[in-house]
Amino acid sequence: MRTPPPPWPRPRRFSGACPQATMRLPADWLLRRSLVTCLLLHSLVLMTCCVHHAATACSEGCYCSESEAGGKTVRCSNLQLTEVPRDIPNDTRRVYLDFNLLAAVPANAFAGLPHLIELDLSHNDLSLLEPGAFRGLGSSLQLLDLSFNKLANFNPEAFEGLRARANLTNNPWHCDCNLQMAMPRVDLEPASLAGIVCQTSDPEEIGVQGLAFLLSPDIDLCVVMKRTTDVAMLVVMFGWFTMVISYLVYYVRANQEDARRHLEYLKSLPSRQGKSEESSTISTVV
Repeated sequence: MRTPPPPWPRPRRFSGACPQATMRLPADWLLRRSLVTCLLLHSLVLMTCCVHHAATACSEGCYCSESEAGGKTVRCSNLQLTEVPRDIPNDTRRVYLDFNLLAAVPANAFAGLPHLIELDLSHNDLSLLEPGAFRGLGSSLQLLDLSFNKLANFNPEAFEGLRARANLTNNPWHCDCNLQMAMPRVDLEPASLAGIVCQTSDPEEIGVQGLAFLLSPDIDLCVVMKRTTDVAMLVVMFGWFTMVISYLVYYVRANQEDARRHLEYLKSLPSRQGKSEESSTISTVV
């Protein structure tokens, strides 16, 4: 018996394009879209990691740790550093740069550390603090250690806006009129300035060597400048009085000369008048 042929499958209705193309296009499109999405997510993750690493990575050669209270501590002690590192993470709370070879602190050296509360620069060769050396730390810094350095001249512009407690001991401070005038211009805690012990002074005969400047409130280091100012004022006043007196003498002499000429002129008037009367009489007689 002859088996009947299998029934033909009913044809599917498609609108528009070929069924094979219609089947493949959504899969290719989804594949391309998934690849682009993965690449974008991968790039975003890499950028996030780079930004986070740049913000939180430890400075080269230093040791970083997270404190229990929160915030990062960067220790760069005893590394023979000759300048302040520029790659300190901006979320740092404490920086230790002690026992190095730092000779100066440039302006804006710590401007990128808005959360810094403690800065240790002790046991270095610091002899210069440029104006604005601690700019940007006024609202956060609580403790500044500058002990055991070579600071001799006190520059108030280096501490602008700083209200921290500073350790200024064991420096060869030179006490002079500039130091005395700079004291009221800083906002450091008053106890900080007690660490300024005069190793040298100007003038020397004042006798403040070895004394804390703030513990000698009766000492006036500007006495020489005041004397110089007084002498200069006296010289100026003497010169001014000399000019005034010279002008008065010249004025009196000039007036005397004019008065003498005027008197001579007046004396000559009657003789001319008599001659004129005599000539008029003679003319009348004739």
